[in-house]
Amino acid sequence: MKIAIINGPNLNLIGRREPEIYGKETFEDFLQDLIDNYPQVEFSYFQSNVEGELINEIQKLGFDYDGIILNPGGYTHTSVALGDAIAGITTKVIEVHISNIFGREDFRKISHVSGKSIGVISGLGLKGYELALGWFLKG
Repeated sequence: MKIAIINGPNLNLIGRREPEIYGKETFEDFLQDLIDNYPQVEFSYFQSNVEGELINEIQKLGFDYDGIILNPGGYTHTSVALGDAIAGITTKVIEVHISNIFGREDFRKISHVSGKSIGVISGLGLKGYELALGWFLKG
């Protein structure tokens, strides 16, 4: 099984950025735990702070992978183009957010990605990525 994890802007700072919201564990350490715990999965990981690069990665993987776990970060609330990229591929996408975006500022309650994704996991920390992976594995 091939699963891609794609993280958007500022998620390269997980473990250092606002640890009271995003936790103290780095994403690299978390990803290594996933790789170790799920040897049957071939993982691809990509992070960018650039919207177009995220779109390119979605399009590149979106016809050959079994699933994409996407945390679009701040682009969730602003990028119609990310939603369009998801609509244009055949691979299913689960949108994941570390924090509960619905319990934060009002602008964070709007997602241009959710309607194009198969599901949304929000507010469960890094565990949300593993829950999304579990859905794909049980598929």
